[in-house]
Amino acid sequence: MIDKALLRSLDDYFELCIREDIGAADYSTEACIPSAARGRSVLIAKESGIVAGLPLAEYLLKKFDAEAQLHYLKTDGQRVEEGDKLFEAEGRIRAILSSERLILNFIQRLSGIATRTAEYVAIASKYGVRVADTRKTTPGMRLLEKAAVRAGGGMNHRMGLYDMIMIKDNHADFAGGISKAVAAVERFLDEKGLALKIEVETRNPEEVREALKSGRVDVIMLDNFKPDEIREAVALIDGRAEIEASGNITYENLEAYASTGIDYLSTGALTHSVRSLDMSLCALFDSPR
Repeated sequence: MIDKALLRSLDDYFELCIREDIGAADYSTEACIPSAARGRSVLIAKESGIVAGLPLAEYLLKKFDAEAQLHYLKTDGQRVEEGDKLFEAEGRIRAILSSERLILNFIQRLSGIATRTAEYVAIASKYGVRVADTRKTTPGMRLLEKAAVRAGGGMNHRMGLYDMIMIKDNHADFAGGISKAVAAVERFLDEKGLALKIEVETRNPEEVREALKSGRVDVIMLDNFKPDEIREAVALIDGRAEIEASGNITYENLEAYASTGIDYLSTGALTHSVRSLDMSLCALFDSPR
């Protein structure tokens, strides 16, 4: 899910986060804690959910104390219950205290995303429907948040603007329609030697028909269709392209959409407005304070 290679690729971002929080120094800790003092910490879940982002703890803690050790008691994607211990860490107390909030901020948010995703997946999977995220992510945290979606059992729609062709309404309208937009995309891909999936956003049955006739379209998105309209579109497409539903899909109406015969649904709710999972990172001192 979140491996060392991914973390190393985001190292500049993590350094920015540390500077944002620490600034010149953690004066409170430096004033109260001797530099050589050692201790332990334990991360405890304060509610049930799916955990994500645990490898971040070791990566960040070692930025403060290269010799710190961390023992994982849970793994990313695993369900935890209130009171469960997720990891235990040992190292310099100054490092443990200075990194505490940064570690919590990341793991709590990523676990919230994984937990919300798992809730959607539990319903959609009953109908063989996959749940996908969108680009509505926190700037700088997209790779981490999308890894959290995977930890919750979801799929990543696209990482950015570079790894799939997505012909949205603005593209089609400017090009003069879906058929002309698809033709322009096919010429562009041939010229650039790119092999990318093509997805077309449609707003009504007429645009669905045009997308089907326009050439090589891998995925047809049904944007803001109601469930009954989606069933009609599914029958019209009849297996000639993958079908994605998107727009105004919430946890409350999820089952109505998942039961329509689509291949997958996408929703920004997995990342843009998720509630962090509550946790506590408790410091345990080896000697009297």
